[in-house]
Amino acid sequence: MKSEFELLQEAKAFIRKTTSFEPKVALLLGSGLGPVSEALEPVAVFKSETIPHFPKCTVVAHEGTLALGKLGGLDCLALRGRFHLYEGYSVREIVRPVRLARLLGAQILVVTNAAGGIRADLQPGDLMLISDHINLTGVNPLTGDNEEPLGTRFPDMSEAYDKSLRTLARDEARAAGFPLAEGVYAGLAGPSYETPAEIRMLRNVGADAVGMSTVCEVIAGVHAGLRVLGVSCITNRAAGLSEGRLSHEEVLATTSKYKDRYSELIARVLRRFAKDGVK
Repeated sequence: MKSEFELLQEAKAFIRKTTSFEPKVALLLGSGLGPVSEALEPVAVFKSETIPHFPKCTVVAHEGTLALGKLGGLDCLALRGRFHLYEGYSVREIVRPVRLARLLGAQILVVTNAAGGIRADLQPGDLMLISDHINLTGVNPLTGDNEEPLGTRFPDMSEAYDKSLRTLARDEARAAGFPLAEGVYAGLAGPSYETPAEIRMLRNVGADAVGMSTVCEVIAGVHAGLRVLGVSCITNRAAGLSEGRLSHEEVLATTSKYKDRYSELIARVLRRFAKDGVK
């Protein structure tokens, strides 16, 4: 059986047959947030399932492509859509794009997602800078034998979301004139939305927003030595906190409505990276 590192090397070799482009920043774009990368000047675009050992995106509004090119004056890799535990994929398959991004040259990982607001002040359309997370998926991508080329056995997660990158994002939001909340993201496996009782539990343990992604990819990113910036789009109030039923259609409608604000923040952050140099 091939090791994870060997599988990733085969995926990297496949990309390198087409381009030697080396991204500095990797963007992982969640539900309905593919348009954030519309300004990308592409060098190469790959359907996820054509890359060796990559699964296929099966979720509506997850385009399922890996694109390399210039965005905000910066060499970027954009993952338009992600893989999820609820699609039936293993946790190693889910984080494989993050590890590949690192092997291709990325130094920073920018993760986005759609999330339900738990904290009272978080309303649909708000952007929330992720300061920390709670992994409630029941899995960890580092379980099993550790492969040293991918990272250390026991990575420190005390600052999983890079403090200086969060400061930069706050500065850019302020300069753009729109509010940017900050809080803790809880990641669950899905695909069912949480019950009101589960939301009360999450609120009691310190979660401000909840979703079905991100935490495993961030763990793998930190393990690989990537600096991480995370931003959630609050698409709805979590179960039991408002009238009405939850639906994926509501999530997509909200991300579509507020995609320009989201895109502006990411673009401003990338321009700062380009101006200051990726450190």
